[in-house]
Parts: sequence; C-alpha cells; structure tokens
Amino acid sequence: MFHKALTAMFVCASIAGCMGCEKNGSHFVYATVPEASQLVVFREDPYSGVLTQLQQSPYTVGSGAQFVVAHPSGKFLYVANPGQNENDVSLFDVNPDGTVTEITPRTVVGQLPSVLVMDPAGKYLYVANALSNDISVFSIASSTGVLTQIPGSPFNINLPPKNMVIAPSGNSLYVTAPGQTTGFIEGFSINAGVLTALPNPTPTSDNNPTGLTIDPKGTYLYVANTTSSTISVYSIGADGALGQVAGSPLADNDKSPIALTMDPTGSYLYVANEGSNDIGTYSITSGTGFPVEVTDAPFASEGQPNFLAADPNGRYLYVGNQGTTPGVQAFGAASGSLNSIASYKVGNSPTSLAVVQ
Repeated sequence: MFHKALTAMFVCASIAGCMGCEKNGSHFVYATVPEASQLVVFREDPYSGVLTQLQQSPYTVGSGAQFVVAHPSGKFLYVANPGQNENDVSLFDVNPDGTVTEITPRTVVGQLPSVLVMDPAGKYLYVANALSNDISVFSIASSTGVLTQIPGSPFNINLPPKNMVIAPSGNSLYVTAPGQTTGFIEGFSINAGVLTALPNPTPTSDNNPTGLTIDPKGTYLYVANTTSSTISVYSIGADGALGQVAGSPLADNDKSPIALTMDPTGSYLYVANEGSNDIGTYSITSGTGFPVEVTDAPFASEGQPNFLAADPNGRYLYVGNQGTTPGVQAFGAASGSLNSIASYKVGNSPTSLAVVQ
C-alpha cells in the first residue's frame, strides 16, 4: 500500500433519470480498493445516508486502483492505477443510474500515481506521482472527458508527494511532503493548468504532514500532522503564499490525525484520527479560521479511519476504515455532531471516496 490515507474529494453534480431513485435523485458513492483492483459503487439515500451497493458493483479496474475523483458535471470518473508498474489513469463514463463504463485506452502518467485533484471548473486533472516526484497535468475534454497532457507536464516537486489539494479558485495547489526532521507544504500557482512553484516551501511542525483541506472560500489551509498529533492552520494570501495562524499548530486531543475534510458550508472541520479510532470535529471561528473542538467530540469509528468524504448536502459524512474490518462507515452530521448510521464492508482496505449527486 503506497499511502494508508488519502484525502478524499467530493463533487456535487446533477444526475437525473435514475430508475428507482428518490424523487430528488440519489447520490452515488465510489470507493477504490487497491488490493483487489476494484471500484465499489453504492447508491446513497439522500434522506437517510444509508448506502446500498449496486448490483453491478464491484467493478474490476486498473491494477492497484488507489484514488478516485469525479468531474463536477457528474459525467466522468477518474481512477489512479499505480500497481504492477501500470502507472496510468482510467476514465469512466457515469451513467444516470450510477453504473460506470470504462473508456479506453488508459492514460499513462508518472510513477506511482497516488492522488488526483481537479479544478472546480473541471478543466484540468492533476496527478501526484509518488515515486517520480512530479505532478502530471491534463486538460479535460468537456464532451468526452478524454485527457490530453499539457505542455510542460509533468512538473517536478522537491519531495515525494503525500497528498495535495487545490484552492476553490483553481489558482493554487498545495502538496504535503514528509521529511526526516520536518515536513513541508509545497505551493504552486496555476495558470491554464501550468504549475509554477511558489518561493520557499513552508516547513511544518511535524515530519509527517499528511491530509490537508481548504475552506470553501479559499481563505485557510488545514494540515494534519500525523506524528505530532497536531493540526496546522494557515491563511492563504492573494498570491497563494501561506501564513501560519496565531495559535497554530493546534494540539489534536486524539492520536495520529491523518485525513481532513470540511462540511460544504466551511463551518466544521472533520479529522480522521487513525491512532485513536475516532473522528474529531471542530467548529471554525469566523474571522480567524481557528478550529474549536465540538463539545461531544470525538466520535468513535471503526478501526483505523484513514480518509473522509462529506456529502454535498452536508448531512452525512463517509469514513474509510482500514483496520480489522475494512470498509466504509456512514455518519449523520448535524452542527458538527456525528451519529453512526451503518458500516459497509468492501472486502479489503479502501483508500479513497468520491461522492456524486
């Protein structure tokens, strides 16, 4: 397994005409399972958060399928395949009933593609390659989803990428990278998909910064420091430069935070704590971006929670667990409090989720 946790991405898109769906349409949840090279697909009831695996699922996909991301239109899915020296990305058409159809050939990328992110407009796909220490960038054909590598790609980075996130504006991208004594956040400005490194990567208070997320307004960047069990908070300048917020890093009261995500409104930060088998939740202080732990947090999860995905309507949170009973756990979310709905086994350890409406 290349990375035990990858921050999961969600996309809110419109899909109509699903037979047997609720009146306003079901959501669909896609999970990668690299050990089986599979993509598992669930239909989500948007009124209860309950998941039902599609009859056609799981799908056999590329070797070591590690990460899935959905196009904002809801028409396409992309899966990174780093296994067996495959090193490519699969493209899938998403049908109205949530089933998928792979469109070949697969697109060759760098070595060990491990994380995918897409700009909010759905024009570019960014692929972090963990072994070749670079980022492949592709333009996306709006009608077909087909990828075309842009000039100058791949773009080199200084250290092996652990995770990455793109700003809501689509103008900046941030990568976490581990180090022997301290880790780094490497920032890039973006112009028509082209990456230009920002000056001086930002050192972190931890040698193993992992998950990261940005609030919906693009004002603050949050980073999970796994070894020191802290959360760093940075303000994002107009030029993409990072400035550490007063009081950061925040001591996480639990062990080994490894993945972060926010609810769609940016009011709450969710933290997967791998070492203590729970989910921390924090309300975000207006004006400073500083997290304050919700009174009844943390909330117990299945073993080794490693990645998170918030439902587009903000009422549900999905957690990927990699412990002795690997699978996907559904939580109801209200004012930062979580209640477990159910857990769903997927055979082996999942590594990422995409939620499509």
